[in-house]
Amino acid sequence: MARLGGATTAGARSGAAQPDDRTGARAGAAVDAVPPAQRSQRPVWRDPRLWIGVVLVAASVVAGARLFASADDTVQVWTAGSDLGAGQRLDPGDLVAQRVRFADAAALGDYFTVDDELPADSEVTRVVGAGELLPRSAVGAASSSGLVEVPIAVDAELVPPGVGPGDTVDVYLVAPLDGGGGAQPSAPAAAAGPALAGVSVVAAPAAASSFGTSGKRQLVLAVPEAEAPGFFAQLAQYDLPTFTVVRRG
Repeated sequence: MARLGGATTAGARSGAAQPDDRTGARAGAAVDAVPPAQRSQRPVWRDPRLWIGVVLVAASVVAGARLFASADDTVQVWTAGSDLGAGQRLDPGDLVAQRVRFADAAALGDYFTVDDELPADSEVTRVVGAGELLPRSAVGAASSSGLVEVPIAVDAELVPPGVGPGDTVDVYLVAPLDGGGGAQPSAPAAAAGPALAGVSVVAAPAAASSFGTSGKRQLVLAVPEAEAPGFFAQLAQYDLPTFTVVRRG
């Protein structure tokens, strides 16, 4: 019995010394469940990249606000789309809207804005160059401008091809020639100066649409009303007057 008991005791001791597989599994799982050590992270608000982004966003907002503020200072006004000559009827189709910033707000009142109603039956009283702002002082009623429209027929080779509305020209009256190339005896001597000086071209159709096969080109000129009688008196002295047109620079 003692031996048996001893064996039993030894067996018990031996059994006690052997590790339990389940206990080892639990210990391994516990070790695996422990998270790895991590370094402490710097707070986000201390990251310099954050502040650089904030500065860039703020700068863009300020720049955009200034841009919109400066855009609000501009006003749309009418400008001449092409040269407008004195005596030319004012047509909205000849005008172009353009945004302009006036350093002096009071100066805006001297020009036509797109919100202004253009005077009806009005004409330009002086030359307004292409791209120039349309001043109120250069627009008047057609009946009060003191200008009349005078048409003349000019040989195509005696007028610069680029002459058009808004140009300022001088018109010379040339004595007609006889068959031999000299002046006709009955024709008076041509005046030394221009018959019309510094007049504006109101209309200048192309030669093909003016007089067809005649080879002449029509020009419509704005002539001061007081000078028109003298011009027609000169024309009456010639049977076939010839004009030469000189464009001023």
